[in-house]
Amino acid sequence: MHRVHHAYTDTELDPHSPTYDNNLFSMMWRTQKTYTAIMNGTADVEEKFTRNVPQWKGFDRWSDSKWSRLLWIGIYILIYAIFAPSLWWFLLVPIHAVMGPLHGVIINWFAHKYGHVNFETDNTSKNLFKVDVLMMGEGYHNNHHKFPSRLNFAAKKGEFDFCYPIIVLLTKLRVIQPHVQPVLANH
Repeated sequence: MHRVHHAYTDTELDPHSPTYDNNLFSMMWRTQKTYTAIMNGTADVEEKFTRNVPQWKGFDRWSDSKWSRLLWIGIYILIYAIFAPSLWWFLLVPIHAVMGPLHGVIINWFAHKYGHVNFETDNTSKNLFKVDVLMMGEGYHNNHHKFPSRLNFAAKKGEFDFCYPIIVLLTKLRVIQPHVQPVLANH
């Protein structure tokens, strides 16, 4: 779905473009329908978008199940039970439960409507923040659309992709093997 978004950004074929939806709820509903069709194998996805994408059908079915979601909610509750300094922190558990769709709305709706542009592109992508702590680098959406294969979404002086050092660490520990090896410099 992400590859389709990049190929067809801001067109009717984009699975999550605010250009063709009246509000963020209709955009997310369309995104959810597209995601479900892809997961169920009923979507007609061009081969160029599935090439070199690992197929882990069992894992995908499990991770998309209600049992997996309930397990994660249980893990969040357990973490809060162990580390929360007071009970009111448990009010954050529902936010964790909808973190995926919430992140999708912030990036796919707001980062195509609001923010600043570092690079000219043929789409409406924008950078939401000067320093992106909230989205761990994903808020540098204009940078990402200009350089979609870069591991480090920060591109200009003063920007910092908080996820990038994690990628570097996981690469050094040989947990992941990116196609392009990360370097510590921003450029």
